[in-house]
Amino acid sequence: MTATDRSIELINAAAQAAADKLAHDVVAYDVSDVLSITDAFLLASAPNDRQVKSIVDEIEERLQKEKGVKPVRREGERDGRWVLLDFVDIVVHVQHSEERVFYALERLWKDCPEIDLPEEAKATRGKGEGEGEAAAGEGGELS
Repeated sequence: MTATDRSIELINAAAQAAADKLAHDVVAYDVSDVLSITDAFLLASAPNDRQVKSIVDEIEERLQKEKGVKPVRREGERDGRWVLLDFVDIVVHVQHSEERVFYALERLWKDCPEIDLPEEAKATRGKGEGEGEAAAGEGGELS
C-alpha cells in the first residue's frame, strides 16, 4: 500500500507552507505500509519557539484555505517546542531544532519511502544543521 494521491497533495501543500515560513529540514515519509492510522508524516523544524508556532499556523491556514481540511488534533502548541497536527491522512510534526536532533524521528522512519516534495521544501535541507547540535553540545543532555 502507498500513500494516496490526496495524502501526497496534502503533504506537498504543508511542505510548501513550511518552506514559505522558513522551516528547516523539511522531509516527508510514506508510512502507509507500517501504520494504519495515517498515510504520511511531514517533519520540519525551526530554531525558536516563535517560528515553530508561525510554521504551524501557516500550515494549518494553508491546508484549510486551499485543501478544505482542518486538523482533528493539535498537540504541543502551548510549549511551542514540538507541535503535532493530525489531519488523519497526514500527520505534521514541527519541532524546535533541539528536539529534532534529540528525538531524531528520521531514524524511526528511515526504512519508509521518502515523498518527493516541492523544490522550495527540498531547498530547506541542511539549513538547521548545527543549531540543534550546538545546543546539544552546550548542555550535554541531547548528545
